[in-house]
Amino acid sequence: MLKLYHAPRTRSVRIYWLLEELGLPFELETVQYRPPATVFSQATPHGKFPVLDDGEVVIFESGAILEYVLDRYAPGRLAPPPGTPQRALFLQWVHFAEATFMPPLLDILRHTLLKPEPERIAAVAADGRARALTTLQFVERALEGRQYLPGPEFSGADIMMGYPLGWAANFGLLTEDLPNLRGYWQRISSRPAFQRASGPSRGRSTY
Repeated sequence: MLKLYHAPRTRSVRIYWLLEELGLPFELETVQYRPPATVFSQATPHGKFPVLDDGEVVIFESGAILEYVLDRYAPGRLAPPPGTPQRALFLQWVHFAEATFMPPLLDILRHTLLKPEPERIAAVAADGRARALTTLQFVERALEGRQYLPGPEFSGADIMMGYPLGWAANFGLLTEDLPNLRGYWQRISSRPAFQRASGPSRGRSTY
């Protein structure tokens, strides 16, 4: 059985959400988040969140886990077929979520919440907000006439995008001049699987 090492509010929410959407049986191992002394300081295999244990395969990085699970356990679900133009757009948004969207949000997070107050640099947080808003405006345009990314149906790319969008909402960045994004966030965050994954942790459970 699949085993997911999870801590609330970390990127493991993405994989918890994915597994709930797919209805796959899995074991949830909830691990206390540690303020990171290093990149690999969590009490999980590989020292990060998330980690998925699938017997001979023990894998980290949420985007890689999402692609692995879809390819191995859910072919034809939540992703276009490999080799198609639609698959290319799907992969674009899967990787955009972490490579482009998350970095400015992490600058805000580190320099407003995570770092000890004497180490916080207001200019870094402000620059993060400016870059995040530019990114959000790009996604706002991409959503014109679309329900989802890459559209028209909900996919794993929307799961990847949902995590940074949640942080953007918490930081007050989903402003009224972003109606497409606000509607998109409402659609994906109201999904029952998202609600289960982002709610209070239920500890070690089997589904």
